[in-house]
Amino acid sequence: MSLTTRFAPSPTGYLHVGGARTALYSWLYAKKNGGDFVLRIEDTDLERSSQASVDAIMDGMNWLNLEWTHGPYFQTQRFDRYKEVIEQLLASGNAYRCYSTSDEVEAMREQARETGAKEKYNGLWRDRTDYPTDKPYVIRFKNPLDGEVVIKDMVKGDITIANEELDDLILARSDGTPTYNLTVVVDDWDMKITHVVRGDDHISNTPKQINILLALGATLPEYAHIPMILGDDGKRLSKRHGAVGVMQYRDDGYLPEALLNYLVRLGWSHGDKEIFSREEMIELFDLKDCNRAASGFNTDKLIWVNQHYMKTMEPSYVAKHLAWHMNEQGINIEKGPALEKIVKIQADRVKTLKEMAQISRYFYEDFSELEASAVKKHLRPVVKEPLILVKAKLAALSEWSPELIHAAINDTATELEVGMGKVGMPLRVAATGGGNSPSLDVTLALLDKDKVLARIDHAIEVVEARIANS
Repeated sequence: MSLTTRFAPSPTGYLHVGGARTALYSWLYAKKNGGDFVLRIEDTDLERSSQASVDAIMDGMNWLNLEWTHGPYFQTQRFDRYKEVIEQLLASGNAYRCYSTSDEVEAMREQARETGAKEKYNGLWRDRTDYPTDKPYVIRFKNPLDGEVVIKDMVKGDITIANEELDDLILARSDGTPTYNLTVVVDDWDMKITHVVRGDDHISNTPKQINILLALGATLPEYAHIPMILGDDGKRLSKRHGAVGVMQYRDDGYLPEALLNYLVRLGWSHGDKEIFSREEMIELFDLKDCNRAASGFNTDKLIWVNQHYMKTMEPSYVAKHLAWHMNEQGINIEKGPALEKIVKIQADRVKTLKEMAQISRYFYEDFSELEASAVKKHLRPVVKEPLILVKAKLAALSEWSPELIHAAINDTATELEVGMGKVGMPLRVAATGGGNSPSLDVTLALLDKDKVLARIDHAIEVVEARIANS
């Protein structure tokens, strides 16, 4: 049987980074071993599940390019199969009808608390056959009363749980709908899942699921429980730590490759290596090398990884993601330089693509006002002459290239016997609206020549207004 992993989120919210890391680890392990990767949507919580959440999960998986081999499967489309398995467990004596009310079960647990015993259902209906005909009931699993369950965990090592610690868990509610532990078991069995990779918050469910699988005569999968992700404050990662939904990281300007690279290292390592291509991840990743302890999310580290990818990936690829941010910020890129050119000159100056879009607006649209602090510092009365002269030299250029633009700026400074900054800084403010930009000659070359000349005229008018008011 070929190796098969799965990712099985519940559609009750966004795809959070913990789930994305689980999906990544499952995907990598399947890829590394030439196996299959199943996407399953566990949507049996009808009240909390939503199509919007399903869409968010799909968007996140597609943005991260974690393609699945089979699926997506939806549990709500498999109720007939779950009912069939429940009937099989009833017929084999591994399940029974329980007519105890919720109040009666709570009283059992309260009594156990008072005596210091394990708080669980006491098995009142476990071996009874005097079923009433007019009372609602649930279906419970007849958990073994003795012995133990050993989880041979690929990350945590062997975990042993005594069966007497386990409850006769409910398999089907009184309305007939199946519960989580039943649906997961049936799905993993039917879909021939060989390796279950999930968060270690599921460890308490695993012995219950193993016992159900054994009762069905099914082959047990191997388990790998991944420790949780903590925030910078050592507490479980949540909204209070900032962006925790995968698509929020896209919205905030991160490349999918950067988030994947960061997540793979958030609980797994290969020596001191920090940067991994997708191919290297597949080649080197192994569940057995995952950390047993929880990992702390570090936004500064993610930013560093994102900057690496913005600077080293093909500009044409980065530009495709930048285009999304330009559109989100209402920047029309039809009239202006190709985005890959923007990537080349801006990538080492920003932390995110969102920031890259923000500081590149002047390449595509005019500005009505110049940055006040830049005007105060750089558009003083003394720069009127340099601006007039450099405009004339730029206007006379037969070719609009960085080399000739640089020469024009340099010639202006030489002719006026001033430093390059006395020409370059006011010119930068005139052309970009502010005091920061990439190399000025490259920046101007990416702008339309006539647009640059018009912006210089506007800056001269601003200087003249300052002179008049002085």
